[in-house]
Amino acid sequence: MARKTRLPNGYKPSDDEPFMNARQRAYFKQKLEQWKEDIVRSNRQTLQQLQDDPANHPDIADRAMSESVKALELRARDRQRKLVSKIDEALQRIEDGSYGYCEETGDPINLKRLDARPIATLSLEAQEQHERRERVYRDE
Repeated sequence: MARKTRLPNGYKPSDDEPFMNARQRAYFKQKLEQWKEDIVRSNRQTLQQLQDDPANHPDIADRAMSESVKALELRARDRQRKLVSKIDEALQRIEDGSYGYCEETGDPINLKRLDARPIATLSLEAQEQHERRERVYRDE
């Protein structure tokens, strides 16, 4: 079993240390696990609220509003389910040692980008190039 790396209080990954060292991997793992936990907790609360909402509103406008809110909540939950899947993939990349490296170029992804978007799989440059290609194909 791998030894768990303890992080000092207030630790933030820095460019002054080796890329994806044990501390950085522990930091991002902790960040991803907390994010996933928050999403799962939020989804449970949403599901409970949807179940608690009375389905038989006497007023047709109230019923329509209730159905619209439920549909919106379900769409949001679906997006969050997909996000949890991406978080799980990022956690797997931490385990296999590929986390933090661009899928296209193999270059390290900037730490600030990873901190802002810990599920990122592309460097900023590769992401921008990918988006430019998408725009070109979409416009055709």
